[in-house]
Amino acid sequence: MNLDEIQSALREERLDGWLFYDHHERDPLAYRVLGFRPPRMVTRRWYYFIPAEGEPGALVHAIEPDMLDALPGAKTKYSSWAQQTGALRTLAGGARRVAMQYSPHNNIPYIGLVDAGTIELVRSLGVEVASSANLVQYFEARWNARQLETHLEAGRRVDRVLAAAFAHAGEQLRQSRAVTEFDVKRFLLEAFAREGLFTDHGPIVAVNANASNPHYEPTAAVHAPLVKGDFLLIDLWAKLAGDSEAVYYDITWTGSAAAVIPEEQVRIFRAVTGARDAAIGLVQSAFAAGRPVRGFEVDDAARGHLRGLTLDQYFIHRTGHSIGRDVHGSGANMDNLETHDDRLLIPGTCFSIEPGVYLPGFGVRSEVNMYVGAGEAIVTGAVQKELVRICG
Repeated sequence: MNLDEIQSALREERLDGWLFYDHHERDPLAYRVLGFRPPRMVTRRWYYFIPAEGEPGALVHAIEPDMLDALPGAKTKYSSWAQQTGALRTLAGGARRVAMQYSPHNNIPYIGLVDAGTIELVRSLGVEVASSANLVQYFEARWNARQLETHLEAGRRVDRVLAAAFAHAGEQLRQSRAVTEFDVKRFLLEAFAREGLFTDHGPIVAVNANASNPHYEPTAAVHAPLVKGDFLLIDLWAKLAGDSEAVYYDITWTGSAAAVIPEEQVRIFRAVTGARDAAIGLVQSAFAAGRPVRGFEVDDAARGHLRGLTLDQYFIHRTGHSIGRDVHGSGANMDNLETHDDRLLIPGTCFSIEPGVYLPGFGVRSEVNMYVGAGEAIVTGAVQKELVRICG
């Protein structure tokens, strides 16, 4: 934890402090931002307050008095609920407006981790609760140089695995061997293990109409065959295994096993990649010009392209999500559909760009990752320009 940097950010946000709270490790962001791990299971509530000026302080339960010993500042113990309320009032020290892991209307679920009752308790003390979303993005979502390298290395490995999976599917079809979505998924996971990659779930391997379900996953019990003439979508995400600081790489490509790819598939693919490129172009031009850009604006760029082709009604999710140690990170999302994310894209963060069009018979999604640095924005891996010819 860099106390000086946190306090500087609080003053810039015009906040009197940042109030952290946890019970049963429900808020992983608190531990990441504060930079410690609890010494044992957290069975009682703790609070930690960082004021914009002055020394931080902690409130811990009497039976877990050492829970926050890793952090600087005086520790106060409570036992009863009445003691907790009084001590919390003292801890806040007259603050009028504090940040907590709270999101108005739960617009950003990744931030809304403090329960409504605790928010009510803090408000009952005469304290206004503001969202910590901007602070969390700054202190949690930014990558260091080493994390960027883990992402790039994961990308090189995932790109190899993806190419091998399409080639494997094509070879099976050319040899007239049976192959299913689940077979391809198993091939991908085995390749991940060989390449030293970790994924928490997935990947998505979807044939034809299954590709129109953005979160479809085949299982051993439920899957479809892949035969000549079929359309195939593969969405895979992974990070370097065994590295606690490693961050994810997350991409989606599509291909056709038809001898002649149907014109409708080509048309939709070009519409989706056009939307993708419109979003990429907005981010790159804004960073090159030093112009602020917010998550919802990126979504508008992609969605606007599809609206011009009267396809926007088939684009049923946000344009992209933050990427970090979790595949869905805590930074700005490219979203003006599911939520209105008005957070700035800040240097040192990464996110996906993944518009999609989902029709009854097939769906197309094209996903890349973008990393924004000081004055530049880059796509961190290969960019799909044409549908993969699986049997070509």
